[in-house]
Amino acid sequence: MEGKLVECVPNFSEGKDEGVINAITSAMLTVNDVRLLDVDMGADFNRTVVTIVGSPEAVLESALRGTGVALESIDMATHKGEHARMGAVDVVPFIPVSNVTMEECIKLAEKYGTEAARRFNLSVYLYAKAARRDERINLPDIRRGEYESFEEKLSDSNWSPEYGPTKFNPKSGVTATGARSILIAYNVNLDTDQKSVTNKIAGKLRTSGVLKKDENGEKILGEDGKVERIPGRFEYLQGAGWMYDESTAQVSMNLLDYTITGLHQVTDAIRELASETDNCTTAGELVGLVPLQAILDSGRHYLGHDDEESVLIQNAIQGLQLDQLGDFIIEQRIIEYAAGV
Repeated sequence: MEGKLVECVPNFSEGKDEGVINAITSAMLTVNDVRLLDVDMGADFNRTVVTIVGSPEAVLESALRGTGVALESIDMATHKGEHARMGAVDVVPFIPVSNVTMEECIKLAEKYGTEAARRFNLSVYLYAKAARRDERINLPDIRRGEYESFEEKLSDSNWSPEYGPTKFNPKSGVTATGARSILIAYNVNLDTDQKSVTNKIAGKLRTSGVLKKDENGEKILGEDGKVERIPGRFEYLQGAGWMYDESTAQVSMNLLDYTITGLHQVTDAIRELASETDNCTTAGELVGLVPLQAILDSGRHYLGHDDEESVLIQNAIQGLQLDQLGDFIIEQRIIEYAAGV
């Protein structure tokens, strides 16, 4: 693929029925000039994250065709899962990869909202860089209360969607679309089964930090009446403690801007904090794909100097322990290699 390249990462509220996901991705691939990079199904979350790349208009049409099949196949009225959700097609972000501006991706999100409302009578909110209101920039702010809250929220003019009906559809729920920078979903496993250990580490590292409390454990309120927080170490980082399996706790993170907060930086910080409780990291896990530059940056860090691309990639894999849960196949895990650019 040459020329303009856009990534789209639609999240569908189905993570158990492989037949439904196959039908969705098959519909998406009926569009020329689109490549399917990853399908990450999660049974516990009951959610699937699909990653496609291609030319802007092709990616837009592919996302719309996947949306149509998902809305036919998924019934939110019976949906249960551990991940926060608000619709059958929960979120559809457009992400610039090469030769594409953020403004162009904002336009794609707006076109998606217009077309999804027209074709499927879907209620669609704009978020992230495409948001038209400050309170809709962050997806969790839109999603607050989850699917179950939207029948009431849609009756409130403050929560009218940018596109589509204000009447709640219990089968489809609502959808958010927007434009954002590449997000890296990255988890680090520790040699402990105590989620509290990874929760504490996440709180010290994530941008939002932790709540400020007094000696009695009570929350401290500021002059504005809001709870005060102790900020975390890194910018553009979300994080929480999670369980990888019954015996392995992990620090689960979203790196919102890897050029400011990189994979190697958070990994080294986790190792430092884990050592304080006599723990160590056992594996790094990428959910979805990663941009090449993020891997090269980590490779230089762990190698200590610049070198050939292949050498840097191998040093990043080893330094981040990306090969401890299975083979790290660069043609499947690095965006540019997977897209053939």
